[in-house]
Amino acid sequence: MMEIRLITPGIKEVASGGPELLEAWRSHSEALVWVNIPGEITPEDSELLQSQFGLHRLALQDAARNRHPPKFESFEQHSFLLFKELSAESDSIDCSTIQLAVFIGERFLITRHSGDSPAVSRMASEVTQSRFMHARGTGALGVHLCRLVVQRYLKVLLALEPRLEELERSVLTTGDDTVLSELISYKSDLTRLRRFLHYHVNLIAELRPAGIPGFGNELEHEILDVYDHQERAASLADLYYQQASDLIDGYISISSHRLNQIMRILTIITAIFVPLGFLAGLYGMNFQNMPELHSQWGYYILLGVMSLVATGLLLTFRRKGWL
Repeated sequence: MMEIRLITPGIKEVASGGPELLEAWRSHSEALVWVNIPGEITPEDSELLQSQFGLHRLALQDAARNRHPPKFESFEQHSFLLFKELSAESDSIDCSTIQLAVFIGERFLITRHSGDSPAVSRMASEVTQSRFMHARGTGALGVHLCRLVVQRYLKVLLALEPRLEELERSVLTTGDDTVLSELISYKSDLTRLRRFLHYHVNLIAELRPAGIPGFGNELEHEILDVYDHQERAASLADLYYQQASDLIDGYISISSHRLNQIMRILTIITAIFVPLGFLAGLYGMNFQNMPELHSQWGYYILLGVMSLVATGLLLTFRRKGWL
């Protein structure tokens, strides 16, 4: 169901209601209108938006989809932006997203979101409370909405950094398979986030040239600021993705090294006991003609030889640095 807010100069309160406010908007040349559509765009909504605001049919189709890559499209009288916004319940790297479509014209702002939108809810509260927020026009509102979307991504990414540092220490000390599982999970989540964030970087970069419908030249520095924040979020996602990948590789390398250490010890033990087993097997054979078996000191001589062999091998391995 449409939620319409009418912002009229000289009137302190922002009027809220339905399509009936559109007539008042059209009759006042300086009034601004914000149309918000939570959920699905019905055929009636689509027809109204096309007739009242001149929105393109194909752009409305993209806005109505629940899965579509972020994009920017410029029309003669307005601009169309499509974002992947973090959902209301997303507060960690393991996050879900919603579609946020934004149409910005000279006197109108139209938003559609496929789920609860924290950015839209926060801006609605700010628009109601602050006249300065809407006094600068719909372009400023659109840029502010972009900033709110980006800030949540930055918050989630910055919260991941301390955890990656903890996992790095675990990998170097007492890392186990739970650490590896967590790192693989982070890498998978960051792969998805990187895709969205790089789409957003390209999207906001297209707002920077002058003359974009709905965005005045006075918004140049604000758009650049949002672009810098978005680029920082994308860079952090790239950095943490590479860090998670390096930690996974490091975990596998350390595990292989530990396994090699164990195998080396087992190899040394085997190398020592092979000649001892050979001597024990040799003199354990039941042949009659074995002179050593009749020697008074044969047993002690054999033990001595076996001790010398074991000691010699231990000293050899130690000299080579294997022990």
